[in-house]
Amino acid sequence: MSKHSAARAALRAARAALVLSALLLGGCASQPIHDKDPRDPWERFNRPMWNLDVSLAHKVAIPIANGYTRVVPRFMRTGIANFFDNATYPAVIINDLLQGKVKFSLIDTGRFVMNSTAGIAGLLDPAGYAGIPKRSNDFGRTLGTWGVPPGPYLVLPVLGPNDIRDLSGRVADGYMGPINYIPNDYALYSLYLVQLLDIDARTVVPLFNLLESQHMYDTYAFARNAYLQQRNYLIHGQSTENLEKQEEELEKSLQDSDDSSSSTPAH
Repeated sequence: MSKHSAARAALRAARAALVLSALLLGGCASQPIHDKDPRDPWERFNRPMWNLDVSLAHKVAIPIANGYTRVVPRFMRTGIANFFDNATYPAVIINDLLQGKVKFSLIDTGRFVMNSTAGIAGLLDPAGYAGIPKRSNDFGRTLGTWGVPPGPYLVLPVLGPNDIRDLSGRVADGYMGPINYIPNDYALYSLYLVQLLDIDARTVVPLFNLLESQHMYDTYAFARNAYLQQRNYLIHGQSTENLEKQEEELEKSLQDSDDSSSSTPAH
């Protein structure tokens, strides 16, 4: 693997982690640490990192995302979102196979082929109209499926919430992303920039708004628990009523945010 490929894979891992970092962005938490969570032995490090990411969200990510949704028409944003979702599918298919999910790997391969051809490199979603659902998968889930423990919870600047297993998994996922192997650096980094805008608009803003609306005493602990419960559910299929309610609220918030942004006139 060349040095350029490794660098691109690392950047791909960082971009993927931004999707999960939206769970982090719920507000600054300055409460004293009381009962220590055994899953979070590095809490005294993690809380300042939380505060840093919240500050970056307020000052950088959210203003840029709001500008993006005002300026770019909804149909263009939908096409961009479809393209980047489709570009993750090689990693989804590989992880399906690594987890022994042969049926899902065939379905996901069919979706990827259909959208990459009839969908014009993924800009359109004919597979969705054909009733083939959109799925996600990652190497962190593969490691968990084969019994690798999550390790300590860890919050990093920009990358947001992780555990050691998932952080390692994102590095592997970076090597599975076809975008990272585009030979032209100008085209490559232009795509990275557009993808960051897409992630901002589709995840950071609505998730941040949802977390802020909860008016919780300790949003750091809430985001940590939500992240760890979600990952446990994705790997082991064991959810809780509270998590299911949060997921329903999140889905509604995402839809409401997209509807409201599309009705806002551009300046």
